[in-house]
Amino acid sequence: MKQFFALLSGLIFGLGLIVSGMADPAKVLNFLDLFGTWDPSLAFVMGGAIAVTAPGFAWLTRTRQQTFFEGEFHMPTKTDLDPKLLTGSAIFGIGWGLGGFCPGPALTALPMAATGTLIFVPFMLVGMWVARHTPDLRPTPKEGAAS
Repeated sequence: MKQFFALLSGLIFGLGLIVSGMADPAKVLNFLDLFGTWDPSLAFVMGGAIAVTAPGFAWLTRTRQQTFFEGEFHMPTKTDLDPKLLTGSAIFGIGWGLGGFCPGPALTALPMAATGTLIFVPFMLVGMWVARHTPDLRPTPKEGAAS
């Protein structure tokens, strides 16, 4: 059942990307082109997504102690900005700006077999693999040591 709802969620997300035009990298690149052919529609899509998600998320986290499939909620616990997070964010932003894709729309556009997608997705997958297998180089605090 968990896999079914994951698939259903992904299909709804992908359909939303297609309907909103966000699977088209030209639309994303026009949003990033502030002094040229700027297209603000991506901001409205993001705003609409936040307006729909935020109340539901707030309600769920207030009224439920656990998720439907995973038990407890897995909320972020880190509050610091470490070099790994900042580097990853910069790489993501540069890739998004150059290619016009982020992971969701790239996978949604993959069946269209556009050249940009066929180049972007393999590099995205390699980047995900590298990120998962890159050790955290910061020293860990010793047990019982004051932080």
